Amino acid sequence: MAVDIGHWFVVNTYSGYENKVKENLLHRIASMEAEDQIYEVVVPTEIVEEVRHGERRRVEKKMFQGYVLVRMAMNDDAWYVVRNTPGVVNFVGAGNRPTPLPQSEVDSIFKQMKGEIPRAQVSLTVGETVKIIDGPFSEFLGSIDEVNKERGRVRVMVSFFGRDTPVELDFLQVERVRG
Repeated sequence: MAVDIGHWFVVNTYSGYENKVKENLLHRIASMEAEDQIYEVVVPTEIVEEVRHGERRRVEKKMFQGYVLVRMAMNDDAWYVVRNTPGVVNFVGAGNRPTPLPQSEVDSIFKQMKGEIPRAQVSLTVGETVKIIDGPFSEFLGSIDEVNKERGRVRVMVSFFGRDTPVELDFLQVERVRG
């Protein structure tokens, strides 16, 4: 089966059921003998770094909650198989017609899944207000006093009992306050 047959379509699913929809769809494709029309089903995921309880770790996360990619030939039979799969809400598209994803977007999604496109690195600057989102100071607001890009760390001045106290944190433990 050549990779260039069919087009990629986005299927909206119940959020949190993406893997179950993939499994259901693969079973339906086999039982309804639709392998010649529906070629591939993918739940796009990527590896991201996060900090939990002060520890940095890499975890796999879904790139698009509530969406699955399906490479298929768009015809009534294939549409019926996908559309009537348990957990599928609908195809994404304009009006009643599913719209195939442009190849450039497909390429970009798969490159990001393989880790070829680095996840956008947050650029933090001295003086900026941030919210601490992990660790013992979680939910505190503070002002960035120093940024160490090489180590991926920031020093944040947090106010305790009327005194500013420096707290060193990982980039992933803070988020910019939108104001």
